[in-house]
Amino acid sequence: MELSKSSRHSKITGDFAEHLVLYWLSKYGFECAKVDHTGIDLIAKNPDTDELLGISVKGRSRYTGKEKDSVTIQNSHFEKVEEACNAFGCTPYFAVVVDGGGNSIKVFLLSMAELERVSPNRQTASYWKMTPKHIKAYRDNPNIIMFELNHEIFRWFGKKK
Repeated sequence: MELSKSSRHSKITGDFAEHLVLYWLSKYGFECAKVDHTGIDLIAKNPDTDELLGISVKGRSRYTGKEKDSVTIQNSHFEKVEEACNAFGCTPYFAVVVDGGGNSIKVFLLSMAELERVSPNRQTASYWKMTPKHIKAYRDNPNIIMFELNHEIFRWFGKKK
């Protein structure tokens, strides 16, 4: 099925990504909230360690054939995340949510320190790579929380002739 995304799809993708991460954290016992603050989107308390996470969510929706495109995180955003987390006494985290153009949505949650180690800042940005090789490395990394949602469309609206 060929996709034609709506004019507001980028905004909807961002909102969905934030709510998906919020839902998953809540489902697994994290006390969490969506916040409207420069730098972070969510605050969550780990029930096992009491660590308070300040999470910046990066959501992307990819067309088929573009699922290997990296997620770009501007260097200036790291400073904003750190400032917000300092204000709220949180550990800086990032969540990367990618609808890969096929039938899966991959979610990665990791500390900013781990993100900087795995995807060091370049001249202007850090690049979260989405090639099969990188996804396998993320899956094997015990410092990266990862889950994947798979979906199938059984029926959808047809085009009028």
